Amino acid sequence: MKETGIYGGSFNPIHKGHVQLADTICQEGWVDEVWFLVSPQNPFKQEATDLIDEHARLSLAQLAVEGHPRLKACDFEFHLPRPSYTAHTLAALRETYPERKFTLIIGADNWQTFPFWKSPEDILLHHRILIYPRPGYPIDEADLPAGVQLVDTPLLDISSTVLRHCIAKGGDASYGLAPAVWDEIRRKGYYQEGKK
Repeated sequence: MKETGIYGGSFNPIHKGHVQLADTICQEGWVDEVWFLVSPQNPFKQEATDLIDEHARLSLAQLAVEGHPRLKACDFEFHLPRPSYTAHTLAALRETYPERKFTLIIGADNWQTFPFWKSPEDILLHHRILIYPRPGYPIDEADLPAGVQLVDTPLLDISSTVLRHCIAKGGDASYGLAPAVWDEIRRKGYYQEGKK
């Protein structure tokens, strides 16, 4: 049974850190592949005003994973009720792809809020969780429940928020983005002040 890592997020925009993290998780054998599950609306970010259209973010994610055969940009949540709750999404994935085993990939910051998610017990019952480190969010591995693992992945100092601010001010954000993603952002005018 193929093990698919589910890495959900706004990916606003997807950057090199996201892709390197997913590549590392595959290369280390924690999963066979990773799906970037582009979220149309994060329940914790409903007031976001600089979130570009979901199809635009999906297109950028598709550009970012070109040349990475074990990574895929996925629009699965676009077809589910909103807001998108991870427990509901994972249940729908299990039903739609019974031949796959799904593992949830989240950051250490999200693990700290995990008890406040919708149906966290249901997620733990059905899925393994891989936690990747985030600066300022220490994780004590001894406190992790069964089925939850801290993975040793590189800490890259790249932030979607910082990239958006840089672009809005007319700066060069190429340092954090795949060339095709940066070209598309400039071509479409995404994240520029006064534009969505």
